[in-house]
Amino acid sequence: MKTAVVILNYNGKHFLEQFLPSVVANTPDAEIVVADNCSADGSVAWLQHHFPQVRLIENPTNEGYAGGYNTALRQVPADYYVLLNSDVEVPPGWLGPLVRVLDENPDVAACQPKLLEYNRKMHFEYAGAAGGFIDWLGYPFCRGRIFQNTEADIGQYDDTRPVFWASGACFAVRASVFWQLGGFEAAFFAHMEEIDLCWRMHHVGQKIYYCAESCVYHVGAGTLSADSPRKTFLNFRNSLAMLYKNLPKTRLAGVILLRLLLDGVAGAIFLIQKKPAHCWAVVRAHFDFYKNFTFWMKQRRNTTRKKNGFATLMYSGSLVWSHFVRNKKTFKELRF
Repeated sequence: MKTAVVILNYNGKHFLEQFLPSVVANTPDAEIVVADNCSADGSVAWLQHHFPQVRLIENPTNEGYAGGYNTALRQVPADYYVLLNSDVEVPPGWLGPLVRVLDENPDVAACQPKLLEYNRKMHFEYAGAAGGFIDWLGYPFCRGRIFQNTEADIGQYDDTRPVFWASGACFAVRASVFWQLGGFEAAFFAHMEEIDLCWRMHHVGQKIYYCAESCVYHVGAGTLSADSPRKTFLNFRNSLAMLYKNLPKTRLAGVILLRLLLDGVAGAIFLIQKKPAHCWAVVRAHFDFYKNFTFWMKQRRNTTRKKNGFATLMYSGSLVWSHFVRNKKTFKELRF
């Protein structure tokens, strides 16, 4: 099979009930696979009863997004994987444009569609919007979303173009490149793993694209809500690890030090907001990173860093300064 659409599920039976019918109905030219991460909510039984035509892979344990997909995709023979969150609605014709981008551009390793909010279908969705970027301190943002500020979709990003990272909520990836790089960083468990993977793709000369001809609708925060301290921990810990793995040696110490200071500010803001569990999550993220520093040193040594032609896709300024001090709310207000 040339293309496989693979949905990772963990206790998401309600999302499968709501969104899998649209995937089955609107994806005629690909194998559809549900990889279950050891759910305990009856997802497997429901799937077997209602969609026996959908291939089921049962992971023996919950390895999160990163490890769960690595385990499942080893069992999926396809040229292209399309990784799709269980809380995404897909309309007719959504898949073809993504496949065409990969077919027509052999140096493109991954491609994402336009991501709009399921509940506000004319607004860009937080997780990927119109393609992802990153600043020099490792803060991710998107065309259509900076921090919590999302834009209405008025056609301002109706193009196909290179971006720095593609959203894990929905993206097509060339299987050969995915495995050349060893797949996702399983130690991340969840969050930031797609940015890390895309960064490693850039290192070996591959490109990442956004394609507005394809559009899907994402609920978001289906497994871990934005209010979860666990999510805060993973985001802060994985951001540090991603920077350490991918930055050039000359920038490592300065960036990590600045992030330590800025993360301290973030922790203080959580306290002011009366969210002590989130403040503690930031502290634990740093302790966990430094405690496992030997492991991350090994992962850095195993990360190929050959190409540097993607620097124009990284924001050379500070996103924190631009947004919170200079009041830049949209992607087009930033100067690349």
